[in-house]
Formats: sequence, structure tokens, C-alpha cells
Amino acid sequence: MNDRTLVIKVGALGDVVLCTPHIERILEHHTGEVWLLTSPAFAPLFVGHPRLKVVAYPRQGVRAMWAALNWIRAQQFSTVYDLQGSDRSRALTFLSGAAKRVGIAPRWIYTHSPNHDDIREHVFPRLNRLIGSAGLPDAAPRPQLWPAPSEQITIAERLAAEGLSGRAFSIMHAGSSARWPSKRWEAEHFVALARGIEAAGIAVLWVGGPDEVALNHVLAMQVGRDMTGLFSIPELTELARHARFAVVNDSGPMHLLSAAGIPVYAFFGPTDWRRHHALGQGERVFVHPVECSPCYLGECPPARRHACLEEITPAGVLSRLRQDGLL
Repeated sequence: MNDRTLVIKVGALGDVVLCTPHIERILEHHTGEVWLLTSPAFAPLFVGHPRLKVVAYPRQGVRAMWAALNWIRAQQFSTVYDLQGSDRSRALTFLSGAAKRVGIAPRWIYTHSPNHDDIREHVFPRLNRLIGSAGLPDAAPRPQLWPAPSEQITIAERLAAEGLSGRAFSIMHAGSSARWPSKRWEAEHFVALARGIEAAGIAVLWVGGPDEVALNHVLAMQVGRDMTGLFSIPELTELARHARFAVVNDSGPMHLLSAAGIPVYAFFGPTDWRRHHALGQGERVFVHPVECSPCYLGECPPARRHACLEEITPAGVLSRLRQDGLL
């Protein structure tokens, strides 16, 4: 029997990390070749995987869609798992030619789908129901990534150059995507928190990408070290393996850092932590209940004073870190 399996998950960053336990369940269930179709930005996350094969196509554009479909049909997959659930991934699954097609909805596209779905839930149990409809057991809530040896060497060399080999350090991600400024805990709060952490003898590293360049420069002028843009996505995960803990906003890096198996503390205000927390980190969220939260607005109306995040104090966060034995 031809056992060739395709998993479709093209993004975003946090969503790709969240589904890694489900990908592992699929690999355990299928003995033949298993391929992941994802976006070029996320293919490097799986370079070090011992078995999973990866192909990447851009998420946008008719040409990319057509190229992906031609590739899929040429592979003659027996099973397709649509972990994305977008219009594009549904079309690719339906036209794949696979006899077994697994996804959530609409059910007529798939041969196997859950009896019910609730978009108000965290995506993890929803994906467990998805793979469960195909007879697979639930995945454990432990995200995993596989840094390649070259990435491990790069991080070891960077830590040595920074004088951090064997020294306790923490990772701070104070940014968010440009369309979500409302997710950002106040910069002055991050500075006060970082000073308290460094006073306990733990170095602070500010990380981020293009959206955090200006912010992290300002923060690092006051406390900590600016590491913005120095690491690829897999390298950041490897860096986190050496960290004592991380403090972040609700963001893709929140999920990425959680895959390193360290404590990751996250601030939630405009979004619902119950739907979006990093796997295994549900007990490490900071929220300040206000009537308008969660609002899912990219920017907080001035009249609301960003109270959902403004009222979470650095002293409170430091107290929690001490309580957890991290300072």
C-alpha cells in the first residue's frame, strides 16, 4: 500500500510551532514518507528534523498556488492533513487526489473531520479533534523544534563571545507585529523589570526582528543587551535552550521560545490568553481584568488608557519570578 502523507501548515509562526506535537503524532501513525508543506519563512524550523521532509511555497499568488498543486498531485499522496484550514489549503487538499483527506470544515471537502468545532477555543484541542477524526491519539501539549548542529555551534560561539557561557541570562521580547501595537506592555515597565532582573545577577537579552529595531535600541540604552536581528528563527530557539526564562508579549516569539522548554511569561490584554497562550505556559500569563478586554483591537482607544496592560506592574512580575524560584 502506498503510504505517502502530506501535512499542510503554512503559517503564521506561532501557529506552526503550536502544531508541532500534532505533526509528531502523524509521523508516529504513518510509516511511509511524511511531507510538510509550509511557507519559505518557516521551512528552516524543520531542517534538523530526523524524518520529516519539507517543501515550501509562498502563501500568496496564483503562480505559487498552481505550483504547489502541481507538486502535490505529482507526489500521489494517500493522505493529506490540512492543519491550516484556509481557503487555499482547503482547495489544495480537495484537489490533491488523496483518498484520505483530514481537516475541520467545511466537512464536504474532507473524508475525515471532527463532529464539532469551536473557534473560540485554543487551537491545540481543536487540532487534537482534527487528528482524532482520523484515528490518531491526542498530541501532548509540548511543542518541539529541532535545531541543526550548525545552529547549535552558532549559538555556542555567540554566548562565548558575549561572556554568557555558563552564566544565567533571560530573554525579553518587548515587541509585537506592527499591526498589533496594543499587545505591547509599556516600554518603561519592561525597563523597570529588566533592571530588577539584572539586579538579581541575571543578564537581560532583548530579541526581536525588524519591527523591534527602534524599540530594542531604546531599551538596551537603559538596561540589558540588544540582540535584535542577530538570530534566525531556529537559532533563537537554540538560544532559548540556554536561558533561565523569558518574558514576552503575546506574539510569535512567545510560542517559539516555549518550544525550548523554558518558562515563558507572557502579557495578555487585547487578546484572550485562554485562546492564545503558549503550550505548557498557561500558568505563566499576566492579565489585568478590565471590562473591555479582550477587545481584539490593534490599537487601544485613548479613553481606555491601555489599562489591560498598563496596570500590570513590574513589581508584580518580579514578585512572581521570585515566587517561582527564578531570581
